[in-house]
Amino acid sequence: MSDNLIEGTLGTNFENLSNLKWLYLNGNSIHGEIPTQIGNLTNLHRLLLSDNKISGAIPPSLSHLKSLEELNLGQNFLTMELPTEIGNLSNIRWLQLCNNNLSGEIPPSIQKMEQLQILDLENNLFAGEIPTWLFDFNYLFDLSLGENKLVLKNARIEPRCMLMRLSLRSCNLSGQIPIWISNQTDLVFLDLSNNNLEGTLPQWLAQRDLSGLLLSNNKLSGSLPPHLFQSQSLNFLILSNNNLLGLLPDTIGQATEMIILRLSGNNFSGPIPTSISNMLGLVLLDLSSNRFSGNKFPVFNPKSSLLFIDLSSNKLSGQVPTTFPFGIKVLVLSQNEFSHVLPQNLSNLNQLEYLDLHSNNIGGEISNFLSQMSSLQILNLRNNSFQGSIPIHLSSLSTLQILDLSCNNLSKTIPHTLGNLSRMIDHHDVSSSILSDITSQIILFVRIGLTKTVFWLPNQKNLLLHDLEVFWKKLKRGLPNKNLQLYTFLDLSNNQLSGEIPNSLGELKNLKSLNLSQNKLSGRIPLSFGGLQSLESLDLSHNNFFGEIPCTLANLFELSYLDLSNNKLEGRIPSGPQMDRMNDPNSYANNSGLCGMQIKVSCEKVPSEPKLKEEKAKKSNSWEIWFSWEMAVIGYPSGFLSTVLVMYVIGYFNITPVPGRRKRRRSPVRHSLFGFLRI
Repeated sequence: MSDNLIEGTLGTNFENLSNLKWLYLNGNSIHGEIPTQIGNLTNLHRLLLSDNKISGAIPPSLSHLKSLEELNLGQNFLTMELPTEIGNLSNIRWLQLCNNNLSGEIPPSIQKMEQLQILDLENNLFAGEIPTWLFDFNYLFDLSLGENKLVLKNARIEPRCMLMRLSLRSCNLSGQIPIWISNQTDLVFLDLSNNNLEGTLPQWLAQRDLSGLLLSNNKLSGSLPPHLFQSQSLNFLILSNNNLLGLLPDTIGQATEMIILRLSGNNFSGPIPTSISNMLGLVLLDLSSNRFSGNKFPVFNPKSSLLFIDLSSNKLSGQVPTTFPFGIKVLVLSQNEFSHVLPQNLSNLNQLEYLDLHSNNIGGEISNFLSQMSSLQILNLRNNSFQGSIPIHLSSLSTLQILDLSCNNLSKTIPHTLGNLSRMIDHHDVSSSILSDITSQIILFVRIGLTKTVFWLPNQKNLLLHDLEVFWKKLKRGLPNKNLQLYTFLDLSNNQLSGEIPNSLGELKNLKSLNLSQNKLSGRIPLSFGGLQSLESLDLSHNNFFGEIPCTLANLFELSYLDLSNNKLEGRIPSGPQMDRMNDPNSYANNSGLCGMQIKVSCEKVPSEPKLKEEKAKKSNSWEIWFSWEMAVIGYPSGFLSTVLVMYVIGYFNITPVPGRRKRRRSPVRHSLFGFLRI
């Protein structure tokens, strides 16, 4: 009944199953707690409940299963301390409790499990000192205590057991690699990662016929012994983040059974050995963050199994290499010294999902052949010397979810076809990831027998790819590769793009981050941006946008970062549940005349430009009206008196006497003032 779609809880009715010997329910979706009634299955020999959703504490009633030989409760959500009674399982051989949230100290009662062969407590919350009696079991061959809060002090250890697998990952080991491990001649898998180990890699360890050697995140130094790669059994070699240096040995190509090779974060130098291409079963190759140089690269078999290559942060030069298998999914060549134009045969890698070439000196135009790489999900060309326009055919990449073309010399307008990027328009439920692809590929190799030496897989943390580096809210951030399917980014910032933003970008409803800053864009911010319903970050700063901020931005309920500074925007900043939280004045700085509660500037005190012109016109009209009435009041009497005076001077008011009448004497004053009256 394992590996099915069984849901629900375990139930409590076990009375009719008293003769049951094997119960396999691993790999389902069972939830709830382990019922205490499970202790009634007294004849049970094997109980496998791993890889479910079981929670709660391990019931003490499990100790009633005296015949139990194998108990696997790994990869669930179990909590609390191990019950002391668990030591009563005197016949137990395999006890696997890994990948839970169990806590407390390792109970001393486990010493009573004299038949114990496998003890796997990895990836829990166990704390305290690792008891030395754990090395006294005569039959123990697998001891996995890594990724807890346990500490192994530098006590004298003389194991009675002969281990095949030992994991003391993150157990606060210090000094040199413990010498007592050299006596474990059956050892095939050793994980001492995430400790404080120093010194060189000892010869006795390099000469072991190991399947897996994991020593990452320590302080190991020196060069790699050539004998290390002469093993025909070595599947996993993970030595990342140490102080190792020198050239890689010429013997590296002899490790033909290698599946994962991770040497990142060291000081290795010289060329990358071309003999690495002899590793036909290689799935993951990570040589990043070293000092490798040169322009010659391994020529891999086009049909080899390689899925992931990371050569970033080295000093590699020349044209971008393309001598990789056709089935490669991840190619990271960023932060090197690659130049020239993109080679045409890069398009042969038609299963590529992740292409990161950022921070090189690659020039020319962005080639149209990239649109033929139909599986691309992430395309990062940031910080190169690309020029010309953005290819309109990029919109045919239906799976593209992260497009970063920032910090180049791209010009002309933003093609309206970018609004057709379907992964940025609709949400796609992508449950798989590159990590799961790599893990499943390794498991496939084991099942079909392509490699015969694998007994144990590395902890999945050793398979994690480096974070994708992006600029998020003005800061350089790393996006976890295991969750990349959750992100959608479009970054065209720091170019020479001009013209208006196409309205079609407002169709990208699944887009989470849009950065068009530091360009020469102009026009108005499109009203269609109100349709970017998933948008969390919008940066349009340092452009020439004018007019008002569209009120539709108030519909962006997921928005948590906004930068519209250094434009020519004016008017009222839109209000809304989310826009009201965008109240950092720096987000609106250096514009023409913005106002609103976000920047604490009243829109009455700072009217927009059209309102200012209207008020000036009103003031001008009122002045003209006042001036005309004032002049009328002053001018009417002045004009009247002036007219009378002129008429008097010219003699208009002189009166000629009528013949026959005697002339009357009049007052000179009255005549001069009122001569126009007839009496």
